[in-house]
Amino acid sequence: MLVGAAALLLGGGGLAVVATTALAGSNTPTASAGHRHTVMATTISCPDVGERLRQVPHSAQLQVSKGLATLDRQVHDAYHKMMGGSGTTVLVTLKRQRSHTITSMVTAIAKDAKRPGYLLKMSGCTTKPVDEGAGAGGFDSTKSTAQGWYQGQNPQQGQQQSQQPPQGQDQQQGGQDQQQGQNGGQQGQPGGPSPDDFVDISTVQPNADAPPFAAPKGGNATTGTFTTECGRNEEGHFNSDNVIVTPGVSNGAHHTHDYVGNKSTDGNSTDDSLAASDTTCNNGDQSTYYWPVLRKLDGNAEQKPGAAQDANVGSVLTPATVTLTYRGSQSGQVTAMPRFLRIITGDAKAFTNGTKNANASWSCTGFEDRQLKDKYPLCPNGSQVVRTFAFQNCWDGRSIDSGNHRDHVTFSDQNGNCPNNFRAIPQLVERITYDVPQGTSFAVDSFPEQLHKPVTDHGDFINVMPDDLMSKAVDCINRGQQCT
Repeated sequence: MLVGAAALLLGGGGLAVVATTALAGSNTPTASAGHRHTVMATTISCPDVGERLRQVPHSAQLQVSKGLATLDRQVHDAYHKMMGGSGTTVLVTLKRQRSHTITSMVTAIAKDAKRPGYLLKMSGCTTKPVDEGAGAGGFDSTKSTAQGWYQGQNPQQGQQQSQQPPQGQDQQQGGQDQQQGQNGGQQGQPGGPSPDDFVDISTVQPNADAPPFAAPKGGNATTGTFTTECGRNEEGHFNSDNVIVTPGVSNGAHHTHDYVGNKSTDGNSTDDSLAASDTTCNNGDQSTYYWPVLRKLDGNAEQKPGAAQDANVGSVLTPATVTLTYRGSQSGQVTAMPRFLRIITGDAKAFTNGTKNANASWSCTGFEDRQLKDKYPLCPNGSQVVRTFAFQNCWDGRSIDSGNHRDHVTFSDQNGNCPNNFRAIPQLVERITYDVPQGTSFAVDSFPEQLHKPVTDHGDFINVMPDDLMSKAVDCINRGQQCT
C-alpha cells in the first residue's frame, strides 16, 4: 500500500521522485525495519551497438573502436545533461549524434566486409525508469538459485530476461519531460549506488552447490586445477582503457581497470607487445587479467579519465587476495587455449542491456554458498567481500576473437557439454577479496548511466601464456592434479 510520496529537487535541477511503501502490518512510513525505501528515477538506455557487431575487418578496427568509445561518451554527456534538467531535448540530440557515429562505423566496415546496415537502426535511445527496490529486469539474486554458476554454464540461462524498451525510436515515458536527478545515489557518489543495492549476506539463503574452484563432478569429468599466482596489483597498474573492446583508444572504458599479469597492458597493446612484456605472475604467465576497480566511497574525487571525470569517485581499494584458477570440464578432457585468445565475462551495461550476458557474483568469505548477482553483500565483522568471475569454457576452435567479443566462446550446458563445433577449454575462475568498511560504503566502477549497479560487474582476459605453460596447465587438469 502506498502511504507517502515526495518529489525531491536534487543538485543541478534534476528531479527524483521518492516513494515509501510500507509492508503489511504497518500503516505509517518510517525508516524502521520492515519498510522498503523505493526511489523512482531514470537513466538512459541505448541499444548496444558493440553487442550487435559480427564482422569487423582489420581495416575498420580503429574506426570501430573510436566509434564505440564516442557512443559511450555521447551517452555519458546526455546522462549528465538529463541530470541537469535538460529534459526531452536530450534524447533528440543524442539520437542525431549516435546516427552520425554509427554511420561512420558502418561505412568503415563496408569497405572490406558485408555492410551491417542493421546498425543504422540503433541510434535511438530511451529513458529507463529506475526502481531501486528491484534488480535489473526484476531478477532478485537473493531469492534465485545460482547452482549452475559453479558448473560453468551461463548463470542467466533460463532466468527471466529484462524487459527492453523498443529500440531505434525515441520514447519519452508517456511523453512526460523527464528531469530526474541523481537516481538515489549515495552522498559523494554521482548516480549510485542506492542503499537498495546492498543486502545483509546473513539473510540470503544458500544458493550455490559447491565452493569456488571445486572440481567438476561426474564420471567423465577432468578434475585437475592449475593456479597461476600473479599478485594483487600491488604495483598500481591502472588505466581506463579496454584493449579488447576499444583497442587503440585512450579511456575507451570510461571506468578504471585493475590489472595483474602482463605489465604493459593498455589500450594500445598488441599481440607482439604483450608477448614481449614482463609479468607479475611468478610462473612466466604473460596473460592479461583485468576488471573494474572497487572503490571506497570516502568522497575522494580524482579529476582524471576513468575516475571523477567519468562519475567514478572514491579511493581505489587494493584487493586483499587475487586467486586465478583454471579448472576442467564436467564432460571430459580440455584442449589448450590458443595464445592471444580474448574472453569477456559479464556485461558492463547489464543494467540497461538486461541480464542476457550478466555474470556478476558477489559474496562474503565464510558465506560463499550464497552468491549474489544484482546485490552488493554486507559482510559481518571479520568477513571480506568476494567478487568471483567464471569465464566461458567452450571455444569455437577457430578464432581468438569475434566482432562482439562473445561469439567465439560460450558456456557449456549443465552437463558440461559444449555446443556443436565448440571444444572444451580450461575454465578460468577469478576470486578477488577485499577488506571494505562496514555499511553501504563501496561500489564498482561503471559507465555513469549504469548507476554503479553490482549486476554490471565483469572481467576481461587475454591468454598470453607461453605454449609450454598452457600445455602444462592442460596436462595437469586432464590428469586430475592440482598444480601451480
